[in-house]
Amino acid sequence: MTSAELERRIRLWLWAFIVGLVVSGATALPLETELKVLARLAGEGDSGLAVWLRTVRDALIDTNARYPFIAYGTDWLAFAHFMIAIAFIGPLRDPVRNVWVIEFGMIACVLVVPFALVMGAVRGIPLGWRLLDCSFGVFGILPLWICRRHIRDLERMKAA
Repeated sequence: MTSAELERRIRLWLWAFIVGLVVSGATALPLETELKVLARLAGEGDSGLAVWLRTVRDALIDTNARYPFIAYGTDWLAFAHFMIAIAFIGPLRDPVRNVWVIEFGMIACVLVVPFALVMGAVRGIPLGWRLLDCSFGVFGILPLWICRRHIRDLERMKAA
């Protein structure tokens, strides 16, 4: 594989990761609307997921009505996703010099798992939902791991 092909693949995987961060962040903004839709799709059954979604929907509607400033926390969550996505512009420009950003992202992905499991338990989040949150770290690390591998190959090519 040529260095140009490696750089193209690195950029493709980085863009996939960046888009994932931006989409994930954007979903933190219209939470009430999203939960209304998800609860409607889950139906009025007694499944654990349907009951959980209705509970969260009702709590969010009540909280937003009585204490709308609490949603400011998820606004900042979205902002953090957007800012982290911007950090990955460095590796898009110069992947070898900015490999540390990829490694930072990989560390963050690994840390998602224990954080979601521990803090989710502390907050009473059902295990299935915590595992869904863990999947962001598991699936997020894959494109970054591929990028890191390609960057190391590119670094060796340029050194030779």
